[in-house]
Amino acid sequence: MIAGKRRIRSIIHLKGDSLCHALSPATKPRGFKSRPAVVADKLVSHNFGRGTVGFKQADDPIGDATAVCILPGTELAFDKPIKLRWSADESKSLEGFTTAIFRQRDKDKPSVHHDVLEMPDGQQVLLTSLEEGQTATVLQLPAAPRTEAEAEEQKRAEFAG
Repeated sequence: MIAGKRRIRSIIHLKGDSLCHALSPATKPRGFKSRPAVVADKLVSHNFGRGTVGFKQADDPIGDATAVCILPGTELAFDKPIKLRWSADESKSLEGFTTAIFRQRDKDKPSVHHDVLEMPDGQQVLLTSLEEGQTATVLQLPAAPRTEAEAEEQKRAEFAG
């Protein structure tokens, strides 16, 4: 992948992997908007391009969507049971779950997607497999870290695949 395309893909993917926190304005593509999530935000799952699904504000027009940056540990409530557009593991069943916690995994691996939704039963599904157009509300943001371990858990991946 050429450097420019990798940067754009990484930036788009980083809305869950540190878009709001690790990138300076100089590294963002011209015209790309983002903002941090707040409690009670109404969000919609949205394909930001190159197969990366994230969240935008519910009332944003599709062509002018602002990526809503979600911190690891943020709790989300979906209006309907969560649906996947595809799954690498066809045996996974979401069993009608309507709540999930945003997490990141494999932060040390630069060429994989990091954003996952953790279901109430503990299974994790990649955010990129989430069906587009699902609405969710931010129920709770993670508490401010009080220890180094908590700070590390909330630290976002510095790269994306």
